[in-house]
Amino acid sequence: MNPTPQRPSNPLREGLSNRALPRPCNVVIFGASGDLTYRKLIPALYNIQADGDLPATTHITGFARREKSDDSFRTELHEAIGKFSRSGLDENVWNEFSTRVHYHRSEFGSDEGYQSLAERLNKLDEESGTAANRLFYLSVSPAEFEGILIKLAQFGLNKTREGSWSRVIVEKPFGKDRHTAHELNEMVSRVFEEKDTYRIDHYLGKETAQNIMVLRFANAIFEPLWNHRYIDHIQITAAEPMGVEARGPYYDNAGALRDMVQNHLTQILCLVAMEPPTDLSADSVRDEKLKVVRSMRLMSPEDVAKNVVRAQYGSGSINGKEVPEYRAEDRVNPKSETETFVAMKVHVDNWRWAGVPFYIRVGKRLPKHSAEIAIFFKETPGVLFNAEQAGLGPNVLVIRLQPDEGISLRMQSKRPGAQLCIESVKMDFHYGTSFGKPSPEAYERLLLDAMAGDATLFARRDEVDQAWTFIDCIEHAWHQNPNPPPMHSYPSGSWGPHAADELLAADGRAWRRL
Repeated sequence: MNPTPQRPSNPLREGLSNRALPRPCNVVIFGASGDLTYRKLIPALYNIQADGDLPATTHITGFARREKSDDSFRTELHEAIGKFSRSGLDENVWNEFSTRVHYHRSEFGSDEGYQSLAERLNKLDEESGTAANRLFYLSVSPAEFEGILIKLAQFGLNKTREGSWSRVIVEKPFGKDRHTAHELNEMVSRVFEEKDTYRIDHYLGKETAQNIMVLRFANAIFEPLWNHRYIDHIQITAAEPMGVEARGPYYDNAGALRDMVQNHLTQILCLVAMEPPTDLSADSVRDEKLKVVRSMRLMSPEDVAKNVVRAQYGSGSINGKEVPEYRAEDRVNPKSETETFVAMKVHVDNWRWAGVPFYIRVGKRLPKHSAEIAIFFKETPGVLFNAEQAGLGPNVLVIRLQPDEGISLRMQSKRPGAQLCIESVKMDFHYGTSFGKPSPEAYERLLLDAMAGDATLFARRDEVDQAWTFIDCIEHAWHQNPNPPPMHSYPSGSWGPHAADELLAADGRAWRRL
């Protein structure tokens, strides 16, 4: 008798815990004197070290224009880690971590700077055994990308040896429309292959964002209901009380639509709306996300006027402090027509979501810092309990992305007592209390994934292109239309303009109170 043939195991089907491990490498951060490096990147790498996940021979080199020594750079980073690390500063961890940190002073276009960088990385390879693996992080303005990429290619820093790899991480904004994104993609592709290009979106590194697929596809109570038969609508909100801070010149050229909707919130919408992937490989997941973006209904100028609200914040009060209007912010055009708030209704035209609107809301100078996804289920029939007690409301599943990551479910329950009185109650899950430790920061997961060669949580070229196709329709209606929709205003400290409330009220709905 022939034995029953054994199916080969597929590690990608054995659970989310099975993932490639990061490999030792040289991490080079271009723009190392910038805010992102001090607040996010170095604290993230330090936390990875503190958790014991940073490969032992990995080195970090900061590349920037300012004159500094290794020691002065390390002193600045020591202070930054004390302020911004989620795990605090442990001097023993720092003493080991700091020996891996170096500073390389150079202009971004200097031949000598790249030649000496190549020599330095080769020396670190020989001394530490990093196997010529290179991870280049472009934490710079997009205007600097081309010059840096050309020099990396000129000095062979993008080339790999047998068994090694060379990758690039690109920060947003990835273009300002479809045309510039295409040009940027072409520029990067001349130096790095698509498989080695990692377009970072820190929203996808958040623990709860990663948990969306697990929530949907690993729980039998949710997936059968995750469609137009049972879901009434979905709300995605990203609110922050801050203004533009020191980002006036960038933000005034970008606006809320390009800065947040094109990347962060579109990616979150895709995770909520996608079909189950065939496996957990990067391309299988991103294939399904791409299908969602392609299904997002494009808008005519008339559709934009009806379904999209834009606004700027005026003066007001945030946490008891008076703040200026957007046009009075530092280095912002006093006649600016840039939006700081966007609310829109999006349709995903496929079988699963036919007739289910996705409402997106994002804004600055709102009352609190919060990002969440709220899934509103259809209400039960108007008989039995609903016939006796009006206004019970629907079941609502809320996925909190920040600041208190977790998931809650609102449902109806009988209040204790002799009378039949029904109230809404909430089942709540918090990452911090349930697992007894804080969630890793988004950049920690994304940097580890880039070291491991896992691109699942990074945007692919065709995703970026299709997302810009959707966004460009709105931008054109605002800026190339002889009769553009109005720019509304809202007081700082409010939840946005009345027009945003009217957008939902026209459909008999209302924004969820955060």
